Amino acid sequence: MLEVYVEKFGGASVNSASAVRNVISILQREEKLKIVVVSAMGKTTNSLEKIVDLWHRYNKFNEEEFLLSKNYHKSIIQDLFENNACIDIALNMLESIFDELKQVLFGLNPNDYDFLYDKIVSYGERLSTAIISLYMTSLDLNHRLVPAQELIKTDNSYRGAQVDWKQTEKAVEEKFKILFLETDLIITQGFIGSTREGYTTTLGREGSDYSAAILAYCANANSLTIWKDVDGLMSADPKRMPNAQKLETVPYREAIELSYYGASVIHPKTIKPLENKSIPLYVKSFVDVNKQGSVITHCDEVKPLIPNYIFKDKQTLLSVSAKDFSFIAEDNLANIFSELSYFGVKVNLIQNSALTFSVCFEQNDYILPRLIERLQQSYNVKYNNNLQLITIRHYDEESIVNINKKGRILIEQKNRVTLQCLIEPNAE
Repeated sequence: MLEVYVEKFGGASVNSASAVRNVISILQREEKLKIVVVSAMGKTTNSLEKIVDLWHRYNKFNEEEFLLSKNYHKSIIQDLFENNACIDIALNMLESIFDELKQVLFGLNPNDYDFLYDKIVSYGERLSTAIISLYMTSLDLNHRLVPAQELIKTDNSYRGAQVDWKQTEKAVEEKFKILFLETDLIITQGFIGSTREGYTTTLGREGSDYSAAILAYCANANSLTIWKDVDGLMSADPKRMPNAQKLETVPYREAIELSYYGASVIHPKTIKPLENKSIPLYVKSFVDVNKQGSVITHCDEVKPLIPNYIFKDKQTLLSVSAKDFSFIAEDNLANIFSELSYFGVKVNLIQNSALTFSVCFEQNDYILPRLIERLQQSYNVKYNNNLQLITIRHYDEESIVNINKKGRILIEQKNRVTLQCLIEPNAE
């Protein structure tokens, strides 16, 4: 059996010419069979989302974002390549992809948002991998670029596609068996898959980690390494808590819990495929590659065992009560969850009383008015925006005191291991 290693690089690791060079230097450190999964460069996904949004809402082309994204990639190319001939080849490729993007957008139904989103936003990963592949070719580095649509097969649940594991395993085995005879390095895109009919799908926002885990599982990889701009898995976002500590080892189950509650360093679906085949996940710094990083693997407990803070900003609290002051019973809950599901709302916190049912979820100013309008047909509805959800795993007394300093607590829930507080943050 081949020893294969999967490496995943996110948007921050390829957001400039110097960052791309750093990625190449990381890949050249060891001679191994590698599958490299790459995200869109920098904030490209956000830019493409704005293009999709304007086309969907008003059937208008967002020329400003289109040019911003195009010029951003152009500047990377001009800084990255070392001679004019290579620059010209890369710029021609860039022009071709952006022309295609524009023509594809004009041919899509603006009302079919999810299909539109997957088709257009996936161009971010296509651009990043095309540029990196051309750069590697200019350095005479043997590699193969494989479109993720040829590897990861999904259903047609656009914007959150479910993996067809049987078809994906078959595609990965067939492709890699041949390609690893030709090269030690295969590059592909994160975030992207395709349906049986060949339509592009995406695996959900920040789904590139999941892509890497899928490929690691299907290729029976020895390990998956996710390269980040932090030293490893941290006890909190260092930007919010400068005294955050690195977690050295984390059990799979604990990592699943942390990702479920919203730890941004790993995608919620990433861990389970790795656990099923005991594939260790390393989280390392692309800033300082010599640092040890963190590992998620089979072990008894987190080391060190300290409180872990997870912050979610821009949360909405939606409270629903019956118009006739009757109890919120099972039939009401089924109806409410049906509406939440209809709008694709992912619930982060639930509180239920005899008369009121409250849910907390990511604030979405496009969905919220439509959701409220539908719920108001049967219920009284109240809501608060701009809230913050704080989750603490392995909380202690000191961490509870710290929460109380951050704002007015609207909902508090805790069990033996986890404390969650939805707060109205203090004005700064």
